[in-house]
Amino acid sequence: MQQLVPPWLEKLLSTDFFSVCRTHGDAARSERNMFCLDCNDEAFCFYCRSSRHKEHKVIQIRRSSYHDVVRVSEIEKVLEIDGVQTYVINSAKVLFLNERPQPKSSSSSGKGGSHICEVCGRSLLDTFRFCSLGCKLVGIKRNGNASYMLEGRSSTTTRVMVRGEEEQLMYPSTPPSTRRRKGIPHRAPN
Repeated sequence: MQQLVPPWLEKLLSTDFFSVCRTHGDAARSERNMFCLDCNDEAFCFYCRSSRHKEHKVIQIRRSSYHDVVRVSEIEKVLEIDGVQTYVINSAKVLFLNERPQPKSSSSSGKGGSHICEVCGRSLLDTFRFCSLGCKLVGIKRNGNASYMLEGRSSTTTRVMVRGEEEQLMYPSTPPSTRRRKGIPHRAPN
């Protein structure tokens, strides 16, 4: 049976990041914001990476508004992320690791035509299906596979590599974003 999700994904999503490393606590870059996909263990700091994970596949976790994010450029090399909402933060495309609670006052109920996460109901900016990797994982587990489709949505077949084995997965087609700036920004007069 083909594996639907890599074995390290659940551990990554449940790991606590950004505490001080017990070994390198006095050093400047001792914040535990790295995760090794090969070891599939706990978070570690910059110095632990240099000493124990030098030749391993490692991703760096970042923070945005107190939530853990990962750069798309890092995670897409090792995981299929189709259908997950991406954001631009500090000029880098990122996605959230886990669901972010949405205040009831800003929920999407009552807004016609807005897009929502299929798992948690969070409002989405585009025609994505999930707000985070965690929600996509719940969606895959809930449906028993990664090839489910919602009624009325077309899908595309995607081939992905998971631990060296090719898998064929189906995902909904996601049109490219057509959002443009409203105009050229102008400074206010002095």
